[in-house]
Formats: sequence, C-alpha cells, structure tokens
Amino acid sequence: MEIIDKFPLTGIYGGTFDPIHYGHLRIAEELLDHVGLKRILFIPSGAPRLRVAPAASRGHRSAMVRLAIQDNTRFSLDEREVNRPGISTTIQSLREFRCELGDHAALCFILGIDAFVKIDHWMEWQELFALCHIILVARPGYVPIDKNKTLSAEIQKEFVSRSVAYASDLESKSNGFIYTARTSLLEISASHIRSLIKNNKSIRYLLPENVVDYIQTNRLYTGNL
Repeated sequence: MEIIDKFPLTGIYGGTFDPIHYGHLRIAEELLDHVGLKRILFIPSGAPRLRVAPAASRGHRSAMVRLAIQDNTRFSLDEREVNRPGISTTIQSLREFRCELGDHAALCFILGIDAFVKIDHWMEWQELFALCHIILVARPGYVPIDKNKTLSAEIQKEFVSRSVAYASDLESKSNGFIYTARTSLLEISASHIRSLIKNNKSIRYLLPENVVDYIQTNRLYTGNL
C-alpha cells in the first residue's frame, strides 16, 4: 500500500457570489497562506436549495467571479453548478470533486460559521465528512461555535469530535476534520452592495474595479435587492 505523508490541500469555496467582493477574496487569500491551501476553486451556485434565488443570473455571477480572480494564479473558477440544471447541492459537487481528484487530495470546503450552525438542513450533510475537511471562517457579528446556544446536539457532537487545533493537521488525511480559521473580518456584504446600487450610491473599494465596471455596464442590481 502506498503511504502518503501529506495530502495536498485544495480549497472549495462555494456561494452565490451575488456579487463577489473583497470580503470573499480576502478570506480566500488568507487561507492560502495560513492554512497552506495549494489552490482555491470558486464555485458559484446555480439555484440554491435553502435560500432565495440570487438577484443576478448564473452567467453574470460566474463572469464576475472570473473577473475578480483573474490575476491570482492560485484561484480558479469552477462552473459546474451554474452549468448544472435544477437545484444546486453541495454534496453532489463534492462527490464529483472526490471522483475527479481521487483519494490523494484533501478537499477543504470553506464554510461560514453562520452556515455551519444550520448544516443539518443540508442534503445528506453527514456524508460531507466522508468527502472533505471543513474550514470554518467567521463573519462580522458571528457567535463563536462554543458559545452558540442554537447549535443542535448532533452538529455539536460532530464539531467536538472532528475539530483540530492546527491547520497542518488537515494534511494528515483526505477528509473528516473541522478546522476553525482566523481571518480578517471585513464588514462587507453582497446584500449591502446591492442596496447601494439600487439607491445609486458608490460601491467603489468594496469589490474589484473590473467587477464594478461589469455591474455598471450590465446594469445589474438596479431594480432589485
């Protein structure tokens, strides 16, 4: 049997990216260095199952991600969910990645703490740990996991049993760990950006300039939030 000393870490960063902004990009950049991810795949969702439909179309959101990450050689756009008909599910994408990359890669699914506390609503959520590690990142105003009173007993059990203290632990196996990363908390949200656009306010310095130009050229978000 082949013995693998370390599993190369691939970051999987999903979201509506409606639009992508510096909050998303800064988290990703810090995880590359602090966790040791070799690369990060940005995966715009198609039709999310547990939230309202994105304001911008699949094509526009994918195009904005492409523009935002084009100068970073360790960032890549993966369009499998925007190209997949019907509802987007994380479990389907992770199964595909595991088949494509094999057992010699460690998949690291990047997830906000606010989403993790509701992960038991996700389709076949417990299988996630058989496919990937989970890297938790905070958002402004978040409640730390150990202080969260809404956490179900089932999620709490998974968190306690799977949590590791050091990012380097993720390289020791291909899946199954939870690591809580410390990243910069930029108080930027896509909903606030959409609100500014609707109210004809400036969005400069909240997201890359080429994404700002794309939004303005295509008149995105002017009539909805």
